[in-house]
Amino acid sequence: MSEPASISAGIAARYATAIFEIAEENKALNGLETSINDLQAALADSADLRNLINSPLVSRDEQGAAITAIAAKMGLDSMMSNALALMAENRRLFVLPALIAALRSQLADARGEVTADVTSAKALTKTQSEKLAKTLTARVGKKVTINATVDESIIGGLVVKVGSKMIDSSIRSKLDSLQNVMKEVG
Repeated sequence: MSEPASISAGIAARYATAIFEIAEENKALNGLETSINDLQAALADSADLRNLINSPLVSRDEQGAAITAIAAKMGLDSMMSNALALMAENRRLFVLPALIAALRSQLADARGEVTADVTSAKALTKTQSEKLAKTLTARVGKKVTINATVDESIIGGLVVKVGSKMIDSSIRSKLDSLQNVMKEVG
């Protein structure tokens, strides 16, 4: 991880921990989840919002006023609105995408869930996805949510990442291994 990315992740983690603890204390985890879903959708849909949180040309006051208005318009819960206002005041809105990821992770941990990033050459069917989730749940000991992506360059097989563990059964990795063995022989 590069230094600026690790700094952003550290800042986001501190804000996420504080926001999560307040939400948990107030028994408002469902409201928090709704707010972060709405924020993530807004970030994905609006280039202006992404520009607002990242631009050093927007003043602290302008950023604060804009994010407060956006939070009110979106109907975010007051705890999230207050956190966004504080982040704007401290010029920390640039970590919002990392904050959303950190909050998602904490919410999943609180529910005893884990997300598995699965890459396949073709889109998984619902049956395949359910079977894989059931197998991973038995292996990991927590409920597994599948985050599936398609990458045709792996040719076949799966690449599964759960937390810090990775299982690469793709044909591409097997061909790469074979190629390395052939280089050692010749």
